[in-house]
Amino acid sequence: MDLVLMLITFVGGLAMFLYGMNVMGGGLEKLSGGKLEHVLEKLTSNKIKGVLLGLVVTAVVQSSSATTVMVVGFVNSGIMQLGQAATVMMGANIGTTVTAWILSLSGIQGDNIFLQLLKPTSFAPVLAIIGVVMFSFIKKGKKQDIGLILIGFALLMIGMSTMSSSLEPLAEVPEFANILVMFSNPILGVLVGAVMTAIMQSSSATVGILQALSSTGSLPFGSAVPIIMGQNIGSCVTTLLSSVGANKNAKRAAFLRLYAILIGTVVFLILYYSLDAIFHFSFTSGSATVFSIAMVHTVFNVFTTVILLPFTKGLEKLAKLTIREGKTPGDADFLLLDERFLATPAFALDQCRTVSIKMAELTKITLFDALDQFKGYSEEAAAEIIANENKVDEYEDKLGNYLMKLSSTNINDRNGQFISVLQHCIGDIERICDRAVNTLEAAEELNRKGLEFSEKALEELNIYISAVREIVELSFSAYETADITKAKTVEPLEEVIDNLRNQMKKHHIKRLRKGKCSIESGFIMSELLNNLERIADHCSNIALCIIQIREGTLDAHEYINELRRAEDSFFLEQVTGFTRKYALPKKVKE
Repeated sequence: MDLVLMLITFVGGLAMFLYGMNVMGGGLEKLSGGKLEHVLEKLTSNKIKGVLLGLVVTAVVQSSSATTVMVVGFVNSGIMQLGQAATVMMGANIGTTVTAWILSLSGIQGDNIFLQLLKPTSFAPVLAIIGVVMFSFIKKGKKQDIGLILIGFALLMIGMSTMSSSLEPLAEVPEFANILVMFSNPILGVLVGAVMTAIMQSSSATVGILQALSSTGSLPFGSAVPIIMGQNIGSCVTTLLSSVGANKNAKRAAFLRLYAILIGTVVFLILYYSLDAIFHFSFTSGSATVFSIAMVHTVFNVFTTVILLPFTKGLEKLAKLTIREGKTPGDADFLLLDERFLATPAFALDQCRTVSIKMAELTKITLFDALDQFKGYSEEAAAEIIANENKVDEYEDKLGNYLMKLSSTNINDRNGQFISVLQHCIGDIERICDRAVNTLEAAEELNRKGLEFSEKALEELNIYISAVREIVELSFSAYETADITKAKTVEPLEEVIDNLRNQMKKHHIKRLRKGKCSIESGFIMSELLNNLERIADHCSNIALCIIQIREGTLDAHEYINELRRAEDSFFLEQVTGFTRKYALPKKVKE
């Protein structure tokens, strides 16, 4: 019965420990807002800088697996080179040892009041209370994230303390001590550590369990060393799994980490046992402690990094020998929408925005090419416009699906709002491309039927097209740069385009009555004007989304009505300027 209770207590402590680690890491990631990933993304080729960045990022997010999976995503997307990935992963291996040092606080002994305050049993409940208050009663996002970090840290330490206390009775069981001694066999110890970590998908968690076992005083130091080596090897399983379905370079990055740790393990164990045979280290036969486990974990990873950092090119060659050259799966345009990035929503959202900017650029090219067809129709250009429109449809489909997955992750309210706005913008961009095809069809019909617009109609149409070109340039540039000033100039130009369309329709009716234009060309002109005016409407929607992101919740219709009701000086000034710029010829030949 005592064994059952002990097991239940241990499992409960483990659950609290793992959940605390997850909550703390999630809170830290939210607090960083994806900035850490951007630091990695902008990595230079400097090896030392790469190691330091990997160390810092992993120490913050409390997971080497999370960092290395992100790195695999970067390599898969072409953001990071294989050599850069190697240095970041080495740094990540060192960064993950920070957790072990945090957990070693549970091993503090002494009657000194300062030492007592450092023990988790003293400060963890206080941190938990502060964290709960901040998370529950303070609505500001950043402070809520700090509350989550404190709650996670408290749960982590309380879980560790619970595991340690549950295992204390095992110190009196001789059979338990005999089992632990068996792991002093290097091969067996490495295998056990690797399997444990492969199952739990976290070296920090298995090191924490090992530290809890050391609290019994029955874990020999000689057994702990190979287990720790195995735990580092087992942590590569997550990285390898994350590379499934990725391109060859991403797979190479995953194998590169595995080879680095395997080589480091072999060299470290050979060196350790050789020196022990010569100098007969006294601590080998002693019991491992939470501090000694943290120390070995750190020394091993620093040692591996130091000896292998100069040989990253050799590791690259080894990885390339394992994963041979072959066809790269997937479409390069959509590699930024890597599902590995969903683990860090803020960064994944920024990748979506980057892809949507590419989509907008292709849409602009497609529309402008379609408008050029009125200067001279070309079958080749028409085929390219259709192909581009199909590509834009694919962009919308891929982005839409990715944003749906992203919206189901653990995101804050602001990012949730940004996802909604981004979905609207993507929809408007795609519809502009649809209108580009409609514009092409108008040009194609004119060419096929041998029709022409009158000289005056063509003159006015060129003015109208110039205004549409500018509103597209303005709205897309504002979208790319998040320039709110540019965004606010779009609505005045959209009003001028509406007025231009109305004037042109009146002029065209006069020309039809006088026989200056044919009825067939008149229908085409009317449809074309409506089509281009719809493009301006979509540009207005995009600009309003940019304003909404910068200024918070905004009702589009209310915003536009308010501009007109209040006779906003900036709005009126812009309308006046655009009206002069795109004024139609005053005299219309009838």
